[in-house]
Formats: sequence, structure tokens, C-alpha cells
Amino acid sequence: MRLVVAVTGATGSIYAVKLLEALKANEVDVHLIVSHWAEKTLQLEMGLTVEDIQKMSGSRYEEDDLAAPVSSGSFQHDGMVIIPCSMKTLAAIAHGFDENLIVRAADVTMKERRRLILVPRETPLNAVHLNNMLTLCQLGALIMPPMPAFYYHPKSIDDIVNHLVGRILDHLGQEQQLIPRWEGID
Repeated sequence: MRLVVAVTGATGSIYAVKLLEALKANEVDVHLIVSHWAEKTLQLEMGLTVEDIQKMSGSRYEEDDLAAPVSSGSFQHDGMVIIPCSMKTLAAIAHGFDENLIVRAADVTMKERRRLILVPRETPLNAVHLNNMLTLCQLGALIMPPMPAFYYHPKSIDDIVNHLVGRILDHLGQEQQLIPRWEGID
């Protein structure tokens, strides 16, 4: 499997790191794009550099490199995940404003009818955010806000992060052992 993974500057870089770790463990060919603000957020939230997370991917492209392979529909891949996804990036995708490689790659992913998963990070949400999400959902994108589930009794932040990443892996058709499967109530 070959995936494009983009990281924006929204808070929640832990989700991106955990997803990249899981994809590396599954030997997925990851093509990584990290925004300039994501670099700062990674450092602030996790003490990591782009070089640290680049080790979990096969290739990395600069945000302003609109000539990168992932900017073309001829680049074959199985989908794209933007994690976390800032409201600026989400709005740009919803309105076809291909200002950088992240948005261009998402636009290409949608036009080629490939899987696009967005993990928006903002709260509270206003009508503009919700309308942009609705637009993208109607265009086929999967919107997966990081909303924790408590029915499996998470005991740590890692458990909460694993829940979202496990669900993303499920939607990508990837094996995952991060979260238990719901088996009903005894």
C-alpha cells in the first residue's frame, strides 16, 4: 500500500506520529508532507523535528513543492490522510484553493476518486467550519475528528490517541492491534 500523509500546524501532532509509527510497522509506503507550522507544532507538543518523523516515511516533500510527484493524478497511491488538519487547510481543500502541496495533493486525491481522510482539530466549531466539512463529506472525503470513545475504558492519553489511529487504520484497510473490537455488552 502507498499513502500520502500530511501534517498541518493544528494541535494534535501526537496523532500524526502514532499513525506514522503504525504505518511503518505495517510496511506502508508513506509519502509525507509536513507544513511549516506543523514543524513548529511538532517541536512544541512533542519535542520532535521533521527529521525525527521523516524516519517513519519513505519520502518527504516540502509544502511549497508543487512539482512533487504527489501533486499529479498520475502518481498512483491508495489514499491520503491529513492529520491533524487545520481549518485553513480544510477550507482550502473545500474551495479548491491549491495554495500548497498539501491542498494540491488532497485535490488530486479527490479528483482521482481516491480515499481522503481528514482529522480536523478545532473546537468549538462555527458554521463556516461545519459547512466546509459538509462540502468535503459530500465530495467523498471522510471527516474523522479526534473524538475520544470511553466505552473501552481508556487509561492513558496513549489509549485515547490509539483509538482514533486504530479507526483510521480500519478505514485504510490496514491491520491494527491498537484498540479492541467492540463485542457488545455481556
